Amino acid sequence: MNTFDLQRDAFGQWVLHMPDGAQHAPVTALRAYPVTSPHGGVALMDAEGHELIWVDALCDLPSDLQSRVLQALSEREFLPVINRLESVSSFATPSTWTVQTDRGTARFLLKGEEDIRRLTGTVLLINDVDGVQYMIRDLAAMDKHSRKLLDRFL
Repeated sequence: MNTFDLQRDAFGQWVLHMPDGAQHAPVTALRAYPVTSPHGGVALMDAEGHELIWVDALCDLPSDLQSRVLQALSEREFLPVINRLESVSSFATPSTWTVQTDRGTARFLLKGEEDIRRLTGTVLLINDVDGVQYMIRDLAAMDKHSRKLLDRFL
């Protein structure tokens, strides 16, 4: 089966090479369900927002192509994952949170408890006052200290 390819051009843009030989540049990779199904559906879109290729599951792609698609996704997405809560300035809002994320230490202001949304039983999305979203992938897997701090806000 012929498949597509995704490569960078000389200007650093992603170029989609279709099975029929057609090329599209620039293209953007978008997840259909970035939080609840990060390895699920991915669309490769042209500059006008039209879908060019749909991928049901990233694991269906050859490993080298999969890594390029993941790289294209990571360049577009910014959703730090909170691994640990270090401290919370106050249990009343607004409060300043210091957290360890998959991208390093972060400090942000939580305006109100309504800025913590439960997406599933264990997945939380936290919006800071500047509009940056942080995710907790598995509340149950967090350390005791972090869960204790979070319980005050949930």
